[in-house]
This record gives sequence, C-alpha cells and structure tokens, in this order.
Amino acid sequence: MKYVKSQMKKLVKENQELQERLQELMNEHDLEKNFALKALYHSEVAGDGEYRLDYQALDQPKG
Repeated sequence: MKYVKSQMKKLVKENQELQERLQELMNEHDLEKNFALKALYHSEVAGDGEYRLDYQALDQPKG
C-alpha cells in the first residue's frame, strides 16, 4: 500500500477524528498540512493502522 495524497485527503475529509488528529499534528509539530497528512498516514493508516481498511476502500474502483 502506498501513500496517495488525494486519497489521504479524502479519508481525512470523511472522518472527524482524523481531522482533529491532523490539526493536532500541525499545531504540536508546526507542520505544513502536506507533511502532517503524510505523518498521519504513517501513524494511522500504514501497516496495521486503525484506518487502513477505510483507506484501501477508497482505492477500489467504483463499479
């Protein structure tokens, strides 16, 4: 599974908890949104992250 910025943005947009976590990362570590999104991906999605299945579902073709 690879990081796709547009997919990660969509996942965050659809999840209030991830929106809050993104803001925390940006504020706590003084990160730009793009860097915070990537950090959020690695902490909450990659590997066996809590939001891995939701992220993968966004990659499925609509049909």
